[in-house]
Amino acid sequence: MKPFWIHSGLALLEADEHGGLRATDDFLVAYLHRAELAPIESSCAAERDLHASLHAAPRRAVGEAEIDAIADRDARDSWRLFLRFRDRLLDAPNLQAAYVAIFADAQRRGSIDVPPLLVEQLAQIIVHHVLAHCEDGLMLRVAELWFREQRVTLADGRVLLADLETVDARAAAAGRGNLGRLLAQAQSRTSVDFEVIDTVNADAYFGRDERHDFAVEIGHGRAAAHRLCELLRRWIGHLLGVDVQLSTLSSIEDPRWRWHAGLDSQSSGLLDKLYRGEGLDPDEHRRLLLLMRLDFERLDDQDPRVAGKPVYLALAADEAGVLRMKPQNLLFNLPLKAH
Repeated sequence: MKPFWIHSGLALLEADEHGGLRATDDFLVAYLHRAELAPIESSCAAERDLHASLHAAPRRAVGEAEIDAIADRDARDSWRLFLRFRDRLLDAPNLQAAYVAIFADAQRRGSIDVPPLLVEQLAQIIVHHVLAHCEDGLMLRVAELWFREQRVTLADGRVLLADLETVDARAAAAGRGNLGRLLAQAQSRTSVDFEVIDTVNADAYFGRDERHDFAVEIGHGRAAAHRLCELLRRWIGHLLGVDVQLSTLSSIEDPRWRWHAGLDSQSSGLLDKLYRGEGLDPDEHRRLLLLMRLDFERLDDQDPRVAGKPVYLALAADEAGVLRMKPQNLLFNLPLKAH
């Protein structure tokens, strides 16, 4: 088995008999070494005491007075956010359940109470668990959409995605860079060289898996788009226990269209317009990157009001040319049978 994403945190977790992941003390202590929580020279005694005590007993209850005693306001905020996140992990039977509960509660309240970075780390850990034995570098590059934002470039009819953080870092270091493969910062047209990963060079991903320096082509009919469909199928099966099939589409031609769901905040609105028959303007067409069709394997899993009808999915970039996929959307926006 080829190792990948060794810093995701998966190795610090324990798997239960149902395939769930349980937080260990080592996993919780690892967060204490993050820059947001590790003591610095100016840290007060109360903060150092809290850090040391949690290092020794990472599950212990922490009173509000202990947080209030920390002198630095930003440090107090960081500790409150971490402890809220920790308590969510400890209150749930496993990390998968905690991940779902975070977004279920956010839907009820209208806002999420956990920092996006920590939620993205959970998504990476879960998808890492799903793909633990994967030796397909192309599939793993596609899986980065679960936890890393992508810069989108359209070139000669191709939809190319490159890691946003890596693009920005290279652009800052190299100025306008080379035209290369035309992976550009959409607003300023800054171009940065990236190697595009596909089936023929997928093995090269291993050893570069945490460099995030491969671009990937995600358009209809491309190998990476098929990998995306397969991973979405596995993601839904793992977290919802529902069997589905997915395929990419060049367009949606369905007079009996009943249900759709966007995989990001942008595509939801674009699918709404298509559903209403309003059509898209040229910029919206440009931003609509991929259409997919989802079908339930078992009608008993689907809301009987739309049983047998497909669900249409989409990926889209925002106006700045950035794709921010929200894999949690599929946990709440599918027409599932009520239980």
